[in-house]
Amino acid sequence: QVQLVESGGGLVQPGGSLRLSCAASGSIRSINSMGWYRQAPGKKRELVASTISGGTTTYADSVKGRFTITRDSAKNTVSLQMNSLKPEDTAVYYCNADIKSYTGSTTYTRKDYWGQGTQVTVSS
Repeated sequence: QVQLVESGGGLVQPGGSLRLSCAASGSIRSINSMGWYRQAPGKKRELVASTISGGTTTYADSVKGRFTITRDSAKNTVSLQMNSLKPEDTAVYYCNADIKSYTGSTTYTRKDYWGQGTQVTVSS
């Protein structure tokens, strides 16, 4: 079984910074991509940033230049450094990963996994 465990988040004033971290654990064969999504009250879940094997990163236009995603492939972790936070960044942030995990000694399955979510609140 594979788990994604998030840490970080909390309350910060506008202009402040926060760092989110996510660690994948379990019978992992390989990870194709890792990223962060967010969902604000009454809104759909949206992509914030993602990174795929090879290093290509994608950012939502609203966070470009303020957020930075980094991945440690050796440790199966991904982090999101969030700077210059705005009230509109307030949301529950979810870690996401596209993972191939072992189902047997030579067999595996590919699945999308989600973390439990962590609240980020930007308010004065």
